[in-house]
Amino acid sequence: MEKRCRIIYNPTSGREAMKNDLVEILNVLENAGYETSAYATTPEPKSAQNEAKRAALAGFDLVIAAGGDGTINEVVNGIAPLEKRPKLGIIPAGTTNDYARALKIPRESPLEAAKVIAKGQTVKMDIGQAGDQYFVNIAAGGLLSELTYSVPSQLKSLFGYLAYLVKGAELLPRIRPVNMRIEYDDGVFDGQASMFFLALTNSIGGFEQIVPDASLDDGKFTLIVVKTSNLLEILQLITMVLNGGKHVNDPRVLYVKTKEVKAEAPDSKMMINIDGEYGGDAPMTFRNLKQHLEIFANTDKIPNDAITNREEENEKDARKLFVKGVEDYSKDKDE
Repeated sequence: MEKRCRIIYNPTSGREAMKNDLVEILNVLENAGYETSAYATTPEPKSAQNEAKRAALAGFDLVIAAGGDGTINEVVNGIAPLEKRPKLGIIPAGTTNDYARALKIPRESPLEAAKVIAKGQTVKMDIGQAGDQYFVNIAAGGLLSELTYSVPSQLKSLFGYLAYLVKGAELLPRIRPVNMRIEYDDGVFDGQASMFFLALTNSIGGFEQIVPDASLDDGKFTLIVVKTSNLLEILQLITMVLNGGKHVNDPRVLYVKTKEVKAEAPDSKMMINIDGEYGGDAPMTFRNLKQHLEIFANTDKIPNDAITNREEENEKDARKLFVKGVEDYSKDKDE
């Protein structure tokens, strides 16, 4: 039986490159053995999410999210709660495309991204859950929330990540500390901080060194709490991030791995950012769902230590080779 694929694409993402390549993308996927159809999202709330759920329940083998990080998040929220989940493909067509960057999926050409799916390489990826919401890249509170909400969507489309940098430079002088209580597996942070991140990949806002030791499938978030709100110190930390991820051992940063987090701001409002969008206010509890979704990725280009499954497979292969070597050696001795 031929496998079925549903492309869910945002016709307004990025510079509308997806629409120009759609026919060729359909061809690539058909040649890879998928009976493929496409759905253009509408301005209605949860358009991509509802279609993803419908396609999954209809028995599609593969659902592809084609758009920016927001479209990917919606599609994930459509399939993540289901008991039987289709595989997920990603064709980036937005501005920052953090998730595609982490999976080494080409971000400049939707057609090349489709070819990655056709290659058939997948990773069983962790995702996060906060209440009835799911996320694939980050949850955060503090400066990141302000920054994301302050960049108009038209500016994002026109100038891409440059828009975030410009707005970030404007907002940095206004950073104020927040009293936070962050409970995690092995402890509690209780004090003033300017922001916290919960990361599932190594790519946050276009930076790949914020989580230099990220694992995509180990069942743990990377929790980062930036304790300082001093502008000069934050600029120093950003420099350390750019200089090979040296911030991870700095005393002004809490950097730990954890399966669960509860974030509170006892005496102020703290908005929570989930995959770049407003996700509600603290208090909020976050849970890591280990290897919850099988996602197509360019695994040849992902570092070995970012995928624990691959390490396990390598260990199995090594054990097999060792056993075979012993058996061969024993036969030689017997002869």
